Amino acid sequence: MKIKKATFLIITLVLVTSLGLWIFKKINFNLNYETGQHIDSLNNVIVYYNGDVNNVADRNLTDDGYNLGLKYQCVEFVKRYYYEHLNHKMPDSYGHAKDFFDQGLSDGQKNLSRALVQYSNPGRTQPKVNDLLVFSETAFNKYGHVAIISNVTDKEIEIIQQNPGPFGRSRETFNIENSNGEWKVNSDRILGWLRKE
Repeated sequence: MKIKKATFLIITLVLVTSLGLWIFKKINFNLNYETGQHIDSLNNVIVYYNGDVNNVADRNLTDDGYNLGLKYQCVEFVKRYYYEHLNHKMPDSYGHAKDFFDQGLSDGQKNLSRALVQYSNPGRTQPKVNDLLVFSETAFNKYGHVAIISNVTDKEIEIIQQNPGPFGRSRETFNIENSNGEWKVNSDRILGWLRKE
């Protein structure tokens, strides 16, 4: 009888915890914004508020059926930016943010699945405006992150991003440096950048 009671207790605890996590992910804790609200833009491509990073809405497809990604996720913004502003479609239109960077390529090689040239961090090529910046996964975000470089100086880059979290900012800056002919964006999370050439 004690085994049945313990099993029932464990199952109940798992169900309550799962339900609690599901509800937690659906609540918008930042009351200043609503999901889908326009919060920023670059070259007339809008950044929308997503709330919790795990919030998922419908898939966004172009009129010709090209997959931009799940609405309000980071991937959807960078692909929409490349499609609308740079007139670029990626051969592989699926994948998580971290999948945009092919770890098997050398610095400066063509990433065929994205039809973009890929540069490593650190690497020989300085980041440029419109480059797609790729972040690795973390313990709290197994999918990684992507953003667009919106400004570059010799000392820092600015990015614009969608879905940085309920209280994250759409713009963020990172220091960069050139040492021994290699450019490095000073963040251990940044794998590299991709560029349309």
